[in-house]
Amino acid sequence: MRFRLLTLLAFLCLAAPAQASVSWLVKGRGFGHGVGVSQYGAYGYALHGKGYRWILGHYYRGTTVGTLDRPRVVRVLLEVSPGDVGFSGATNACGRALDPKRSYAAHRNGSRIKLRNSAGKRLADCGGKLRAAGNRRIAIAGLGPYRGALEVVPTESSRGSLNVVNALALEQYVKGVIANESPPSWPTAELRTQAVESRSFALSAGVDGNGFDLYSDTRSQVYGGLSTETPTTNAAANATRGQVVLYRGKVALTFFSACSGGHTESVQNVFFGPPVPYLVGVPDPYDYYCPLHKWKLRFSGREISERLSAYLNGRLKKVVVTRRGVSPRIVWAKLYGTGGVTKIRGDQLAAALGAYDRWMRFVKLVSG
Repeated sequence: MRFRLLTLLAFLCLAAPAQASVSWLVKGRGFGHGVGVSQYGAYGYALHGKGYRWILGHYYRGTTVGTLDRPRVVRVLLEVSPGDVGFSGATNACGRALDPKRSYAAHRNGSRIKLRNSAGKRLADCGGKLRAAGNRRIAIAGLGPYRGALEVVPTESSRGSLNVVNALALEQYVKGVIANESPPSWPTAELRTQAVESRSFALSAGVDGNGFDLYSDTRSQVYGGLSTETPTTNAAANATRGQVVLYRGKVALTFFSACSGGHTESVQNVFFGPPVPYLVGVPDPYDYYCPLHKWKLRFSGREISERLSAYLNGRLKKVVVTRRGVSPRIVWAKLYGTGGVTKIRGDQLAAALGAYDRWMRFVKLVSG
């Protein structure tokens, strides 16, 4: 009996296959959406002697560089404040002369804004908007110094909160952007490229916000105000003053991102809108300067299935890319799960995996 039992156990051990272990390797390129200027690619072109006009013409095909016919003003949302907005450096607000050495506050009362001094005493009823301006700059409590004026309006989507907005000349705004989007130590031609594309983007990609037309973060472009300006980036802004990218006489929509992986992408394959003649994928030979020119991500079988659970039926069996762009970033793919097949967009796939870009290839590894 003991012999038979041992024989049966041995047979079962031989007959049962080893449990396979599944993992996934994602090989990718680039960082960002890949449309328009690749900043590291522009850096490479600048190192190799190309000027900013040539660089802009390479990434925005068929465009020219022109000059604005008049000064422009932009309004940038700095934050949504849950309470009073403190400020100093103002010489006037709501029809009242102020002492720039003193601190004041914007206080919301229903749909109206009240001007208060530092002791909380009401100084003026500002109506639906407080506007405070100084001689050269204004300091906003908790945020820092800014050129231009402070504007505060009630936030429509949240009771009691306030939109904190910096209203300033376009040229001043560009100075607060460049160093936040390109390292100040980069070549002059790249910094000038950034200045012109940032100026153009501000005019072409504005939003219809409550008291503002631009965000201060990557929803528009990163703007840090006066404290982030540097001599080299300000010099780039001054050297290109008023210059914008034009296509058929209109300011172009100048998308840009960190690095392309070696080839930029056509806009319709990324944002799923109509094609734009000057936003087409182009070779980007110097993108190898970017630390994320190439990258890899590794996942266990369980981890990748969990990350894709919102789009996946069951456990992931394979990924089939059904459409790629010219770069070739993923536009559409199918996820084959143990419970069926689903469709997913390239941006959804990248976001779910925490990938740097949509330029991805999937390798399934089976061991054991």
